[in-house]
Amino acid sequence: MKRFHVHVNVDQLDSSIRFYTTLFGTAPSVVKPDYAKWMLDDPRVNFAISQRDRQTGVDHLGLQAEDAAELAAIGERLHAADAVALAEKGTTCCYAHSDKFWAEDPQGIRWESFHTHGEATAYTGAPNETGASCCGQAPDTKAAASCGPNANCC
Repeated sequence: MKRFHVHVNVDQLDSSIRFYTTLFGTAPSVVKPDYAKWMLDDPRVNFAISQRDRQTGVDHLGLQAEDAAELAAIGERLHAADAVALAEKGTTCCYAHSDKFWAEDPQGIRWESFHTHGEATAYTGAPNETGASCCGQAPDTKAAASCGPNANCC
């Protein structure tokens, strides 16, 4: 069963953690110096916040797949819609190792579909063969309208 994902950029991590902990009625399952995540069952959502010198507000929405087959099915639907902006295998992002499909809806809202297969000790990993280090992004780029090789997401 898929889990809805929301990632929000915040200015003040500590006050945001207090707010969302109170709102959700539970502490985050992951807390790092620049990141926090709640894996909620009611509602079934992976809600993450990060403080990373980006414009505050919703960074992206997504679907978290429970296994590789579920992610593949999502990827097939995104390919059929000609919506895949980037496909990533074995990426390290948001303190996790994942496979991902990045897409944009017709309004330009970024969507991350992913299957996480392990924890990571760093927010991002080393750049891959395309120069991307997190969510397909080069570490020295600024936010852009799309989630492609020159945007800054996740």
